[in-house]
Parts: sequence; C-alpha cells; structure tokens
Amino acid sequence: MSPAEEERSLPLPERWPRASKFALSACAAAVAELVTFPLDLTKTRLQIQGEAAVRRGGAAAGRAVPYRGMLRTAAGIAQEEGVWKLWQGATPAVYRHIVYTGVRMVTYEQLRDSVLGRVEGESFPLWKAVVGGMSAGAIGQFFASPTDLVKVQMQMEGKRKLEGKPLRFRGVHHAFLKILSEGGIRGLWAGWVPNVQRAALVNMGDLTTYDSVKHFLLLNTTLADNSVTHSVSSACSGLVAAVLGTPADVVKTRIMNQPRDKQGRGLLYKSSMDCLIQTVQGEGFTSLYKGFIPTWMRMAPWSLVFWLTYEQIRRMCGVTSF
Repeated sequence: MSPAEEERSLPLPERWPRASKFALSACAAAVAELVTFPLDLTKTRLQIQGEAAVRRGGAAAGRAVPYRGMLRTAAGIAQEEGVWKLWQGATPAVYRHIVYTGVRMVTYEQLRDSVLGRVEGESFPLWKAVVGGMSAGAIGQFFASPTDLVKVQMQMEGKRKLEGKPLRFRGVHHAFLKILSEGGIRGLWAGWVPNVQRAALVNMGDLTTYDSVKHFLLLNTTLADNSVTHSVSSACSGLVAAVLGTPADVVKTRIMNQPRDKQGRGLLYKSSMDCLIQTVQGEGFTSLYKGFIPTWMRMAPWSLVFWLTYEQIRRMCGVTSF
C-alpha cells in the first residue's frame, strides 16, 4: 500500500487532527450555549441596567426601566417580551462559539503539547498553563469578536422595544450588514480590546483551571479519567472564570452596546479604560460585578455541559482525552 493510500485509510481524526478537534469542540460548545443562553441574556441586561454614562448623556429616552435582580430580570423578559425572547441573540452566540471555542481549543492544545512541551503523565507547570490559556483565549476571541458584537446588540433589541425605541435589526444577517455599512470592517471589531482582555482572563480561569485540576486529580488521587473527574474540574473552572472575567465582561458589554457616530466612534466611552473609570466613578466598584450571579450560574453549567460533551465525543470519535 502506497503512503497516499495508507493515509486515506486512516480515520478522519488521525488524518486531520486539528480540523477534527475544531469540529468536535464547536459541536460541544453549541450544545452548551443553547442550554445556558437565557442566563447570558439576563446577565447582559443586568450589566446595562443603571448605566451612569447613559443617564448623563441623556440617551435613556422613553420609559425608565426599574432596577431588577437576576430572577426578576429573567421573569420580566419572559412576561413582557415573551419566553422565546430569552433566546434572542442565540444564533450569533452559536456562530461565535463555533469560531471562538474551535480556535481556542485547538490553539491551546497546540501550544500546550508542541510549544510549551507538556509531557504525558507528568505535572504541567501552572505558569505554562496560564500562558497557554490566556493566549488561546485572546486569539480565539479576536477572530470571533464580530459575532460577539452582533450577539450583544441583538440581546438588547427587546429592551429597546419596551422603551419605545425603533428596532435596529431584522435578524442576524441584517445586523452584520448594517454594522458593516455604518462602521466598515473596523465597526465589526468595535470593543475587541476589552473583548480579547476578557477572553484571556476567562480562559485563564476556564482552560487553565480545567486542565490543571483534571491532571492534578489524575496524578495525585485515585480518580480515573471519567465523568466524575471531568465534573469536578469543570465546576472549578466555571467559578474561577466567572470571578476573573466579570469586570472585563461588564466593560465589553457597555462598549459594544453604546451608540456610535457615523465614523463608528463611541459616544459614551473613548476606550475600555475610560469605560472602566466612568463605571467605577459613577456606580462604584461593585458595579464591575453586575451580573456576576447569572454569569457564574451560566458558566458553571456551561462548563459542565461543554466539558462532559467534549470529552465524551472525543472518546466516541477515537480522539485522545483532553
């Protein structure tokens, strides 16, 4: 058998390992995203609620929406806009995770195994896991930033309708085209700096924590590489990711949702640092953790669903455990 024929006879995961891992991680992320999306929508609404810069800029036209906590916000969306509105923006969110999760997972494994030199069966230094996780998250989020922008803006359409404001988009593709026509290519990457910063922090919590905790348990306890180990590791990763990522997530959401001029420049914030300063000065430090509970409540089940699904489908497809 010739080398070409021998290569064609190999299973797909062995012929195209990176493409296979990209596809498997994208599938697992899509499942996790759809299951937990209502919590993401609730978190986004909470982060915009009571925005000091909007009050100063006079942008809060229409009926003022009273402050609500997590449960009242979710119930209010269901009662005032309809239950299905809890999934408003889910399509671009799934698009985002196909790109973001696919790129970050493949990048992390490549960095971990080839660049940072992890040896199977040996402990992996935490600082290397941190470097790999933050780098993979930043790279993945940069490529996925346009889809994240569309997701955030579509999540706020129901709120605009209640306030008597005209809707901005008819759907996902119209949102992409409108943002592109108004701000150009640059407009699609509005808010990419805090977005990338957040992704780096979240992945330091998610990828780094999951990988470190999982292999610590495998090397230092009697636990096997099974669902119990994956569940414990994912629970830890979800909590750490929420603590590290929520402040950057608040800044990212506000920058992406702010009104813009014809050149695509923000009218409320000049930069992510300006948004951070205005938020702390106008609303206090704790405002950086607006939406923390739904963020954590979403990240915990998201991590659990994603990692259990991802590890299982890797095993079913003949790909080695993460």
